[in-house]
Amino acid sequence: HNRPLMAIVQAAMQEDVDAIGLSLLSGSHMTHFTQVLEEMRAQGLDDVLLFGGGIIPAEDMQQLQSLGVGRLFGPGTPLGDIVAYLNDEIPARRGDGV
Repeated sequence: HNRPLMAIVQAAMQEDVDAIGLSLLSGSHMTHFTQVLEEMRAQGLDDVLLFGGGIIPAEDMQQLQSLGVGRLFGPGTPLGDIVAYLNDEIPARRGDGV
């Protein structure tokens, strides 16, 4: 596993975060998202949202979402759209309702 990616999960545990967002433009999205998701599950962070964005083909987005990754945003997505998604998704994952 990639040490910097594992450090992200460790920091998320220590800070008790609600979400982890990855932005990848390197073409390594399948590997990176999968490794972070696996480590999150291994550490019991099942209620933490993993989402992100970058230049990710629609087919890969669908595959990542089927594995449990949240919404993936493409380049140029307005920040307000991402904030609105997080404001809806995080309470739903916590069971707080909306």
